[in-house]
Amino acid sequence: MNVMKKIEELRLIPVVIIENSENAIPLGQALIEAGLPIIEITFRTQAAEESISDLTKKISDLFVGAGTVLKIDQVKKAVNAGAQFIVTPGFNPKIVDYCIDNKIPIIPGVNTPSMVEWALDKGLKVVKFFPANLSGGPKMLKSLAGPYPEMRFIPTGGINNECLIDYLKLSNVFACGGSWIVKKDLISSGQFEEIRRLTNNALSLIKSEIG
Repeated sequence: MNVMKKIEELRLIPVVIIENSENAIPLGQALIEAGLPIIEITFRTQAAEESISDLTKKISDLFVGAGTVLKIDQVKKAVNAGAQFIVTPGFNPKIVDYCIDNKIPIIPGVNTPSMVEWALDKGLKVVKFFPANLSGGPKMLKSLAGPYPEMRFIPTGGINNECLIDYLKLSNVFACGGSWIVKKDLISSGQFEEIRRLTNNALSLIKSEIG
């Protein structure tokens, strides 16, 4: 399945910081078991590249992306390691152009009308809305739906169970991203059963409220 279609189907992307690559496989397995076969590993640590490689080699039914990508060199490393999509915190035209030219799914970050227009000019139909809560939250996304009906958003930043449904009920929200179900301390301390529980709770909430 196309990775963007899978994201739209799942409605939720766990955004992960892994400090020790040995935690990558049990984390991936926990997400699979919880019913969420997707992960965005942020390029904030030395373990990111190896973690992506391990997951793509050993868990074939997990969709793996790279997040917090700031340089084209990181795009190359992530893709060489097996990443299937790239997420950036802001709108870097060089990274966007590189990914488009090389047919790499790219979800750049935006939070203003001008940035949405930059994305539209590049032919993109899905972008990250970041930092979501600090950038106006659901009200801002409702406002953007009027002038930009063709653009869809993945709000990330401050998302949790309390506001998740408020975002997902919006017609222009493609999915949500967040770390509350995969907190760094839970990963580093090996609390994968708790991660499964939190993930299950979030997915159950989506199913009960959205369907």
